[in-house]
Amino acid sequence: MIETRSVPDAALRAIAERGFAVVPAVTGPADVAALRTDLERAIGEDLVRWKTNPHYRDANMVMNLMTRGDSFLQLLENPVIHAYASALLGPACILFAYTSSSMPAGGTNYARRVHVDAPRWIPGYVTNVGFTLALDDFMIENGAMSLLPGSHLVPEAPDDATFDADAETPLPRAGEMIVFNARTFHRGGVNRTNRIRHAVTMNVCRPYMRQQFDYPRLVSAELFDRLGPVGRRFLGFDVRMPTSLEEYYVPEDARLYKAGQG
Repeated sequence: MIETRSVPDAALRAIAERGFAVVPAVTGPADVAALRTDLERAIGEDLVRWKTNPHYRDANMVMNLMTRGDSFLQLLENPVIHAYASALLGPACILFAYTSSSMPAGGTNYARRVHVDAPRWIPGYVTNVGFTLALDDFMIENGAMSLLPGSHLVPEAPDDATFDADAETPLPRAGEMIVFNARTFHRGGVNRTNRIRHAVTMNVCRPYMRQQFDYPRLVSAELFDRLGPVGRRFLGFDVRMPTSLEEYYVPEDARLYKAGQG
């Protein structure tokens, strides 16, 4: 079991009313360094593997990070992330997507467009929450993300002029994270430095929703064995569908879809 953390009421109010909050002390310098090292290695590997694929649109976005290094696997059970995820989506919530969120040196990328990370708008109901963990200090100069306060409360997308006039750009330090309702409109900035700015993002959803990838099939048995029950649940191992009557007619404790998952 991971340790239990409480979430400040002020942070929950900010996310409910404004759409986002900055959370301090999510992970320490050693973990940040390990995450950054694993991410830079994964980016290099993907450039070699996918550079000739015409659908490979972002050279700095690494997908399915839980398969790309020990540091990413360990982050799946981070107690601060789980405290916020549980408070906002319930304790049975699952991972929808797990990607890098880096801004290349001297430029920008696909994240520059004004967008949301959840297509559904349901008044008064949160379906997805984003967690962007800074691996470098966010600065205006290195392409920090901007968010439009309150934009999660309306279905319409803002025009660029409205976004530019009213958006805010929080500046988390390395090891801090931005937690945001995934219906909050946001975009990446422009990195005007000569050094890539790194971050990782988790999109977390309700347990009855489909994930971006079929993680129970994607994650190897070796990686599965290195996770505890929280990490396994987070990856969707408690909401799998039976593929036969033999898998359906089993004792409750052997079922693929566990009780109480929503």
